[in-house]
Amino acid sequence: MASNLLHILPPQRLLRPLAVPERLLLGPGPSNVPPRILAASSRQLLGHMHPEVLQVMDDIKVGIQYAFQTQNKLTLAISGTGHCAMEAAFLNLVEHGDTVLVAVNGIWGQRAADIARRLGASVHELLKPPGEYFTPWDIEEGLIQHKPSVLFITHGESSTGVLQPLEGLGKLCHRHGCLLLVDAVASLGGAPIFMDQQEIDILYSGSQKVLNAPPGSAPISFSEQAREKILRRKTNPPSFYLDMRWLANYWGCDGEARRYHHTAPISSFFSLREGLAMLAELVSGSRQAKARLPTITTVRVPEGYDWKEITAFLMDNHAIEISGGLGPSLGKVLRIGLMGCNSTSRNVDRVLHALRDALRCCRRSRL
Repeated sequence: MASNLLHILPPQRLLRPLAVPERLLLGPGPSNVPPRILAASSRQLLGHMHPEVLQVMDDIKVGIQYAFQTQNKLTLAISGTGHCAMEAAFLNLVEHGDTVLVAVNGIWGQRAADIARRLGASVHELLKPPGEYFTPWDIEEGLIQHKPSVLFITHGESSTGVLQPLEGLGKLCHRHGCLLLVDAVASLGGAPIFMDQQEIDILYSGSQKVLNAPPGSAPISFSEQAREKILRRKTNPPSFYLDMRWLANYWGCDGEARRYHHTAPISSFFSLREGLAMLAELVSGSRQAKARLPTITTVRVPEGYDWKEITAFLMDNHAIEISGGLGPSLGKVLRIGLMGCNSTSRNVDRVLHALRDALRCCRRSRL
């Protein structure tokens, strides 16, 4: 650009080198990215329709099928975060006037209800206090009363640390003519999930938690019953970008020649491919307590302390990130994430030492 024509000068901050501090990310996500995935994300770009990129996409598909334990053909990664996958699920499944039942025991149920209402659905909420999970009897009562076409439930409620038992819910939904939609953003890879065996119809997750990839791509899968519902829509989905019929073709899920839909985030796909590969290389026989999310530990804020002071102290003095509560748990808990490569005994010792230091140094209210 000719400098004599510029009315706005180059920002001085952009003329300085990028500086990013080293921190241990032990919040609810994102998690630290291991060297193998960092190396994958730094590879030179290729064209989004190059055969090598399409092969990476095929690798991602089978990786998601393994992670989800499903044989669904309509399995792919959304070019966006877990929120984008949540929207994609609702945008493709729900039409104006459809009845949707949302299990709400934290912020993600609240978000799901909001999205469904924006689409003109008739939304009914099953409510549980934060920290509690839903029983099959709770679910069946809602199915009988409201007769929804879709039930949304969160597998790993990261705002409260609850792991929702899923056994029997898919069968229950199908008995009442309803599809089961499950959010597994905070749980995938950290807690067992078996999409086909548990008869889950739509399952989605994110890349930035246990998979240790940067945020920006979101695994999602649809059962044959869910795919057929999409194909029977009376109207087009309100988003072209998230239209699953176009995305199914772009990802090679419909048996037809692939067509351009959007320019995919190539580096994100390289990273996600490696994150799924690392997950496939692990074999875990671990068990976790029922209804306790293993990837995120919630701890009550000690009486008299300000959670903001504690999290700031850890960041400033120990270069460790943990988080406060979210939604209904805001101000009540601290959330500590141990996901993927961050889930080590050394990191547990580091954060416990830092918390001890914080409780000794932070002000304690006398009120």
